[in-house]
Amino acid sequence: MTAPSRIRRIGWFAALGICVALYAMLHIKVTSVHADVVRAEQQIVQLEEQKLLLETELLTRANQVQLAAWNRVDFGFQAPAADQFIDGPRQLASFGAPPSVDAPAPIRLAGMRSVEDVPEFPQIVSPLTGRPIEANLLEEEPEDDGRLAVTVAPGPLRMPIAGVNGAVAEATIR
Repeated sequence: MTAPSRIRRIGWFAALGICVALYAMLHIKVTSVHADVVRAEQQIVQLEEQKLLLETELLTRANQVQLAAWNRVDFGFQAPAADQFIDGPRQLASFGAPPSVDAPAPIRLAGMRSVEDVPEFPQIVSPLTGRPIEANLLEEEPEDDGRLAVTVAPGPLRMPIAGVNGAVAEATIR
């Protein structure tokens, strides 16, 4: 190997080393700029949230001022004063005085005192047929042998759909 080829090879390695070093510095610079961009985006989101919070607070306070003006001017309302609050149970009991002469009559609720006054329950009529419904259909516990049945038509056909002991596969005609 000759000296110029060795110098050329060392030159290539030096150029390659310089390129790698420049690439590393460029990569570090790009990473730091990317981190700055992410940090700026996060700060923008925080500032937008803070702006929304401040807008909400400003609108709320403006609404409170508007409501206070309405209460004062339109409705004549005032904030309660300290003398309007009750100090304790004795002061509350003092409000239990008999009603004045011009006081309205108290509201009374209707109620039954005995079972004797209870009228008999009217008979239920089917809205479809206009005929009275049988009393055994209205009982809470059916007197069947444990089978559930569905009335298919207003006529006498009844079809059991299930039973206590299992499925029933027969139709019962009344």
